[in-house]
Amino acid sequence: MPDIIRLLPDSVANQIAAGEVIQRPASAVKELLENAIDSGASSIKLIIKEAGKTLIQVIDNGCGMSETDARMSFERHATSKISNADDLFSIRTMGFRGEALASIASIAQLELKTKRVEDEIGTEINIEGSVLTNQTACQTSNGTSISIKNLFFNVPARRNFLKSNNVEYSHILEEFNRVALAYHNISFSFYNNDSQIFQLESSGFKQRIVALFGNLYNQRLLPVEQETDIIKINGFVGNPEFAKKSRGEQYFFVNGRFIKHAYLNHAVANAFEETLPAGAFPSYFIFMEVDPKNIDINIHPTKTEVKLLDEKIIYSILRASVRQSIGKFNIAPTIDFTEETSIKFSSVPKGYIPKQPEIAVNKNFNPFETKSIPKNDNKFLQQATNKDHWEKLFPQDEDISKVNLSKQFEQKEENQPISLWNEKAEESNSKGFFQLHGKYIISQIKSGMMIIDQQAAQERILFEKYYEMGGNNHSYTQQLLFPQQLEFGAKDSEILKELLYDLNKIGFDISDFGNNTFVINGTPSDANDINLQSFIEEVIDDYKEFDQFTKADKKNAVAKLMAKNLAVKIQRVLKIEEMNHLIDELFACKIPYTTIEGKSTLSVITLDEIENKLKMKNHE
Repeated sequence: MPDIIRLLPDSVANQIAAGEVIQRPASAVKELLENAIDSGASSIKLIIKEAGKTLIQVIDNGCGMSETDARMSFERHATSKISNADDLFSIRTMGFRGEALASIASIAQLELKTKRVEDEIGTEINIEGSVLTNQTACQTSNGTSISIKNLFFNVPARRNFLKSNNVEYSHILEEFNRVALAYHNISFSFYNNDSQIFQLESSGFKQRIVALFGNLYNQRLLPVEQETDIIKINGFVGNPEFAKKSRGEQYFFVNGRFIKHAYLNHAVANAFEETLPAGAFPSYFIFMEVDPKNIDINIHPTKTEVKLLDEKIIYSILRASVRQSIGKFNIAPTIDFTEETSIKFSSVPKGYIPKQPEIAVNKNFNPFETKSIPKNDNKFLQQATNKDHWEKLFPQDEDISKVNLSKQFEQKEENQPISLWNEKAEESNSKGFFQLHGKYIISQIKSGMMIIDQQAAQERILFEKYYEMGGNNHSYTQQLLFPQQLEFGAKDSEILKELLYDLNKIGFDISDFGNNTFVINGTPSDANDINLQSFIEEVIDDYKEFDQFTKADKKNAVAKLMAKNLAVKIQRVLKIEEMNHLIDELFACKIPYTTIEGKSTLSVITLDEIENKLKMKNHE
């Protein structure tokens, strides 16, 4: 039997490595940005086209490479970062495996231009699918420029697995954010399809967060700082008041490297316990410095997962630090010491004695007197009252749940049955229903009673309404008296752009103003009393949670988002007319019995069930 084990060709081995390291265009962006940082660059430019599928280019002003180093950089396991196994436990650079460029070159058309400061002329290398096609001297700036064209051109099966341009661009943006946050002392610029997305100058950490995610974060961040013999912690956490429904802005950095660590994430979440509503997630941007000997970053091809030596101790320190920050800074607005402000106080004249405030009270006022209050007395309400109409002094509440039940049980005749409906309620509400605990609507029906979940019912009504509006060419827009300008982070802005057409079709009037800014000129007629910034943020957060199959039908997704965020909230007291209108609209729906998530909107309890329940109670 012949031998069957053989060495793989380098081209095949590189493609296997690429399958581990380069999963999508964002993976290539990550590797190139990290190489630029390791080169000592102070300015880095990222250029992409068609979400990185057509072009990914990274230009830096780092140390550059010699002709020999430029050629060696495309060999597998060729690196300048380590020389022996012990170096793996003292790594402070981003890359060290020596696989990135070799892997990328095996699945793309690559062009490299590099030049050292001390050299008069640079080197240009062209590689296509691991095959060197050209190596010449060239004129270029100090540093390195790497262009990746037609990623996965020779692996069509891998290319077919790539998502839409919006999804792939979102992943690239996330990788850019991670690197730009970790190295806020470096200037970054980012261009997508010849349009500038970011121009970030070297700055402090907080300024970099604000530059990436919007000016609103200037008032949403609480500083965290702690230093021990084991770990040094500094950064920011988001104010609990502005927690989101998705795990969006959550960043851990250990020794300048972005990491994912479920155990440490639990420490932060636990610190926010009892300060966040159910289903909300905190934002955090936290740097940690530990001894490189106490961390192992060589456990995952992308190096985003690490092992920490003293995990339990670090967990406790991190949790205590975040909890201390919340308690210390959440009671008052934070002061931004990076901004110059001037506060002027007017001086008080010497010997000035402030006048004590006075409260004028009419001790003779009697609401049951028939005479009117003098018109020339401006201190009191000019209103004539009568003891027969004293109740007009108080606001009338038509909510049956607040009706004084003591009079409802008064029997005018000896054998008159007890009724839970007062006369006024019967006149205005012939259908016989009332609200329970601001959450349910109880309605009397022939077979017993029906209980309606008012929030679930409202979601069903709004969903069908907005779904119909999204499918037709008509919508009802309430124009704002003053247009409102809203700003979002780059990633949220891309999502809003994706939803813009469908939102405008159901009644919004939103336009893209550029630079991650949008102008709202109008809203749907039933959404004119909402906080637009918070509302749009909730819609974006909810959309992030939708799976790709739901996102494929944006009309359906947008209708669900609108229904969830505009539905009557729990504990809201409704008037009789509002309850009546809600029930009528519910039963006019195509599917009135279930919510958009498949839960029941109502339940019927028959008279037999009530009688059986009472009999069982009497026999106990």
